[in-house]
Amino acid sequence: MSEQRDPTAPAGTTSGHLSLDGSTLRRRRRRVLRQLGLCVFVLVPWTVYLAVSLPEHYEARHWPMVWVGFDVMLLVTLVGAGVAVWLRRQALVPLSFVAATLLLCDAWFDVSLSWGKDDVWASAASAVLVELPLAVLLIMRARRVLKVSARLAWQRLGLAGEPPPLHKMPLFVPHASSRGDEVATKGAEGV
Repeated sequence: MSEQRDPTAPAGTTSGHLSLDGSTLRRRRRRVLRQLGLCVFVLVPWTVYLAVSLPEHYEARHWPMVWVGFDVMLLVTLVGAGVAVWLRRQALVPLSFVAATLLLCDAWFDVSLSWGKDDVWASAASAVLVELPLAVLLIMRARRVLKVSARLAWQRLGLAGEPPPLHKMPLFVPHASSRGDEVATKGAEGV
C-alpha cells in the first residue's frame, strides 16, 4: 500500500487515498485469515487443556496488582474515549470497544470469582446495574459513530442511496464509477 497525493488537493496535503491493487488485497486477506485460523487452531486445544488441568483452588501472588492493573487499563480506555469525544476524534470507536470489552471481562470475573460466597450479590448487582449497561452504551455510541462515518464516506464517494448496514459493509469501497450501485454494494474484489 502506498499513499498517493491527490492532484486536485491543495498543495501540501494528501487525500489519504491508499493505492490498493486487487492482488495485494487478496494476499493480505489470505494472510490475515491464516493468522486468525492459526489462533483458533491453537486456542481450542489450549482451552480444553486448561479445562481439565487447572486446579480447583489456586492462591495467587500479586492479587492486588492484577486487579488494580486491570482497573487502571479500564480507566485509561474510558478516559481515552472521553478525550476522543471531547476532541471529536475517530479514536472513540476502538477505545469504546476496548473499554466495553474490559467492562464485560470485569463483570465476568467479579461474578465468577465471588460465586458461592456472600459477596456474589454485590458483584451481580454491580455487573447488572453498572458494568453491563455502560458496556452496551459504549458499543452503541461507537456503532453510531461508525454508521455516521460510513454514511459521510458513502456520500463523498458519490455513491447513490444509503450505505449497506455495518455487518454488510465491505472493508474497502472503490470510488464511484460508471457501474454505479453495483460497485458500491460489492466492494473491493477479494476483500
